[in-house]
Amino acid sequence: MVVLSKIVIIKMKGMRIIMKFYIGSGFKNCDLVNYYSKALEEKGWKHTYNWAKDIKSDETIEDLIEYAELEKKGIIDSDDVIILLPAGRGTHIELGMALALNKKIYLCSSDGKDFEIENTVNFYQLPNMIKLVGDADNIIEEIIK
Repeated sequence: MVVLSKIVIIKMKGMRIIMKFYIGSGFKNCDLVNYYSKALEEKGWKHTYNWAKDIKSDETIEDLIEYAELEKKGIIDSDDVIILLPAGRGTHIELGMALALNKKIYLCSSDGKDFEIENTVNFYQLPNMIKLVGDADNIIEEIIK
């Protein structure tokens, strides 16, 4: 057993670890989701599912079911979940899934108002939430660290 562990460690030293991420946010933030996705992919990260690319104006219930399955799989397959605030109902469901799966979660706010007592959500206060405030480029740099 010990020998097997050493073999795995030796093999991992030569491998490049690719971080996998999922981004949750409201529909109004589609452009921002795509911006984050592109920036992180340029840094070598892998987006597990970009729902913002699938938005269309004539969605059916069948489309919504398909998207929900793809989003669920995207969260499950990710290492990190990035939540761009402000967020809607669906995003908070994604946040709940990420919490239940013990994912590393980044809560991202452009101005920090989402974290003020009158605007916040109790789950944002959990110790495993990484709260980031600033513009997209600064937040992306923090995530990459």
